[in-house]
Amino acid sequence: MLDRKIAMIGCTDAGWYTIKALLKSGICFNYFICISHNDVARYKISGYKDFTDLAHEYGIPIYYVKSYSLKNEEDILFFNEHQFDLVVQGGWQRLFPDEVLKTLSIGAIGIHGSSDYLPKGRGRSPLNWSLIEGKSRFIMHLFLIKPGIDDGDVFDCEMFDINLLDTIKTLYYKNSIVTTRMLIRSIPKLLNGDVSFMPQTGIPSYYSKREPEDGLINWEEMDVYHIYNFVRAQTKPYPGAFGYIEDKCYKIWECKIFDTRITYPDNKYGDCVEKFDHDLIINCRGGLLLIYEYELVSYMS
Repeated sequence: MLDRKIAMIGCTDAGWYTIKALLKSGICFNYFICISHNDVARYKISGYKDFTDLAHEYGIPIYYVKSYSLKNEEDILFFNEHQFDLVVQGGWQRLFPDEVLKTLSIGAIGIHGSSDYLPKGRGRSPLNWSLIEGKSRFIMHLFLIKPGIDDGDVFDCEMFDINLLDTIKTLYYKNSIVTTRMLIRSIPKLLNGDVSFMPQTGIPSYYSKREPEDGLINWEEMDVYHIYNFVRAQTKPYPGAFGYIEDKCYKIWECKIFDTRITYPDNKYGDCVEKFDHDLIINCRGGLLLIYEYELVSYMS
């Protein structure tokens, strides 16, 4: 295990905590591969985390990629020159090109979750989508990456709850806990060639990429439960859900289902029917929504 070359590739907050835990457990990295904070806006990275301080703390050299896709000639040259055995993710939202994967003697560990077992739920933003869809569980998978979308052979998995009080932030905490446990037990086995792989079987399904404009609340179409899930799936560190109340646009960060029996039959869905100090009570299909953390924004959808 000591003569194996391991690199970390990452750029997200959730990944940072996982890599920190792996380092504390005794797993050593030869290199960190990251995105510079100067490129965050260009790549629209939600939940970005700079790994520079962590690399310096552990004396690990760091390489800042020239392209998020890793298809830049300098990035491919870097991997060819270093010939890593294994790459571990610390949050990377792009596919690995075949030119990079071919340089790895073992491969790159893919980390992907879904409310069902893979191949169901491949693609983008699965935690956000699972919250929006009202799912009650989430399954994290480890697999060796292939050039396709989350289609590698699985070698470990573990699940956790999605409960009614979770937000995307708390789900990332759970994600970090479970992923860290799997990596700590699986990396030594991978390095020693002592893992069993299970091909994904069945018809795949895919989640689509979410953009900030996808956060618009449709008061007429969504019921109060859907809106509650919608908000908590897109709260910080994501761009947030937003909706129009009395012709003004509000970014909504925190809310809860207030009541399902009190009615305001003379009001439209999306009307603010009561205000208590800063808190807003919004009339919705199927009930009332209490919005208690929000901000007025100037942009239109």
